[in-house]
Amino acid sequence: MKVLYLGPECSRLLAYLHTCGDTVVRTEEKLHPSDTLLQGVEFAVSYGYRHIVKPWLLARLPGRIINLHISYLPWNRGADPNLWSFLENTPKGVTIHLMDEGLDTGPILVQRKVAMFPEDTLRTSYERLSREIENLFMECWPDIRAGRLVPRPQPPGGSLHRLKDRKAVEHLLIDGWDTPIRHLEGKALTVHRSQECLHRQ
Repeated sequence: MKVLYLGPECSRLLAYLHTCGDTVVRTEEKLHPSDTLLQGVEFAVSYGYRHIVKPWLLARLPGRIINLHISYLPWNRGADPNLWSFLENTPKGVTIHLMDEGLDTGPILVQRKVAMFPEDTLRTSYERLSREIENLFMECWPDIRAGRLVPRPQPPGGSLHRLKDRKAVEHLLIDGWDTPIRHLEGKALTVHRSQECLHRQ
């Protein structure tokens, strides 16, 4: 199978796909319908891709574009999912889902909760989530490519964050990505209340 890999190079996953007998083409750039690398593509895998997948590509590969997202959907769709999972005390985990025209809203194929520890930092928790989503992909890829996993709609609720949302909480990252998670847990609620007070004044 010819697989289009969307996102930064992940040698671990690319090597795994090759061992499965798949031919892989990779890009981090925006795609256009006339791009030659799309010729013969049968499936697409998005992992850390920074661009919106356009409707024309979804129509070209119906039900055959998946996204690897380091959150336990429907929680923490969009940007900085690991950070917001601590700030808002929401479930931690990883999800592989089919892509649709929404932002991380597509049907879920498989997901897994991931335990965190008091000594974790944003960096170590991110690294653990990254390993888990890669492990989950390698465990499930044969079933995904064969269409043996039944997608299920995401449950109602959850949360969504944009890159710009981080500005309101950046002052909490006292050591950048090495900030201990215990300093962040539930802090978004305090920030939101402070902002609401300012707006009332």
